[in-house]
Amino acid sequence: MADTSNQSRLRVRYRKDGRLAYLGHLEVLGTINRSIRRSGVPFAVGNGFARRIRLQFSQALPVGASSTGEYYDLMVTEHLDPARALQMLRAATPRGLAPDAATYVSRRLPALEAWVNRADWDVTVRGLRSARALDAALGELREKGELHYMRGEKPKSIDLGRALVSWDVTPCEEGLRVLLATRSSNDGALRPQVLLDAAFSTERLAADVALSGRPTLSVCRVGQWHEGEDGNLVEPLPSAVGGA
Repeated sequence: MADTSNQSRLRVRYRKDGRLAYLGHLEVLGTINRSIRRSGVPFAVGNGFARRIRLQFSQALPVGASSTGEYYDLMVTEHLDPARALQMLRAATPRGLAPDAATYVSRRLPALEAWVNRADWDVTVRGLRSARALDAALGELREKGELHYMRGEKPKSIDLGRALVSWDVTPCEEGLRVLLATRSSNDGALRPQVLLDAAFSTERLAADVALSGRPTLSVCRVGQWHEGEDGNLVEPLPSAVGGA
């Protein structure tokens, strides 16, 4: 077994925007893997047959959603200056997935996907004008607690009492702007499309949707954190080079 005692855990923040917002999660993983290999950063590999890069990502984005702050943890075999590592990674990565900040974090932290359990979303809803009606529909859904939906051909459910932390609905030029704060757990994560599709199907909004057609969404994840047992939010990059 390889000696990993000299490896460091580099946490990188990157954006996902432009046309690359329509990449699926596996395509994002593949693109970033290839970018890391091209960058020259001394990455560590696992002990398996495939010799994969030791790399962890935050929770997958829905296809079509953009983000101002996604994260991955890369194990490196040499403790490069974070600014140098960031420069090398940025030069090798497509602009739509380019990293903008990096720092080292403790190797003792849990896996990134499990540790990051809070997210904020900025959603534009086109084709709907009544902020009051949508706000009330979201309130009704949260009061019911359990939301049942289909993921492909599989029935799923999520507890909105825990997963939906807060929301705010305001009019905007294109229709409505919805700011969502969500919490993930071992039971899964709440996707904005799932929540808003359920809202559009409520009795309160069904008539409007029938008249104007199904609203369309533009979804952006604008923040991710770890929520501790005390309720405080911890930044994934408390101090980093390349940006706040």
